[in-house]
Amino acid sequence: MTETITTLAVIGLAFSLDLLIGEPRNQWHPVAWFGRFVAFLDRDWASTDRGQQVVGIAIAGFTPLLPAIVAGGLVYAVGTIQPLAGAVLAGVVLFVSTSLRSLLELTETVLEATEGDLEIAREEIRGLVGRERTGLSSEQLRSAAIESVAENLADGLVASLVAFALFAPVSLPVATAAAVWVKGVNTLDSMLGYPEKPIGTASARLDDFVMWIPARLTALAIAAAAGNLRALWEARTWARVPASPNSGWPMATLACVLSIRLWKVGVYDLNPDADLPTIEDGTRAVTLVGFAAVVSVIFAVVLATASGALVEITSANEAVEVIRP
Repeated sequence: MTETITTLAVIGLAFSLDLLIGEPRNQWHPVAWFGRFVAFLDRDWASTDRGQQVVGIAIAGFTPLLPAIVAGGLVYAVGTIQPLAGAVLAGVVLFVSTSLRSLLELTETVLEATEGDLEIAREEIRGLVGRERTGLSSEQLRSAAIESVAENLADGLVASLVAFALFAPVSLPVATAAAVWVKGVNTLDSMLGYPEKPIGTASARLDDFVMWIPARLTALAIAAAAGNLRALWEARTWARVPASPNSGWPMATLACVLSIRLWKVGVYDLNPDADLPTIEDGTRAVTLVGFAAVVSVIFAVVLATASGALVEITSANEAVEVIRP
């Protein structure tokens, strides 16, 4: 029970820090440091695509382990000296491994700019999407922003949060390492996982595997936050349209919940019978994603409680076996 309570307190601390502070500036952000390391690795290590893919396998296999081992090791070392300090450190690490407030604020900034200067909107949206922005209309810019806020709820919050909640009742250092590892995998995919980058093929495949459950949990959280679980059924067709096996789920669910069209020209067209989003639709999307984040935290709490109960049952059974003659 103590481990479960500690887990819930750590999750609460991380979520509270995000709401109060938002993401640290890049010069102080460990994820940005890791991103610079990945940028250093993004080069021609071999003369052939096959050679680059082999290097990419090594990068995907070992690179996310580095920050995970450091983070887990620090929490273990500090926790050995002072358990409370170790728990606080775990909360801080979980905080920097997740993102919500900054995501919502940037999305709002882009949406507001689409009503005025589109050049500002096109510039600001660089923090959300990597697509060509030059010819995008105000409706297409809003669509891109809404697509991103849905997908990044999975990548930026749910994935690391679920990994932490699953392992924390067993071991805070392991849970911290798991959350950081997931964030590392996401970062690798976002920087290297493009078709034109053979070095990122393995990172993209690893991210597809890691994000399978978090993406669908995010879709469920969006539908639950909207009070419209039927949207999951409606979204199932559009969720399979994007090339990614995961990103379509939160995007398509949000499109169905809001009855809007989300369109990336030449790539996917979700809920195409609806209209492209208005500024009011964008505002509703940001609000709904915020509520879905709260639902996701509730999911994590339930998962942590169940994991803690399982640990207690297992420990009790082992104690009984030891007592028996």
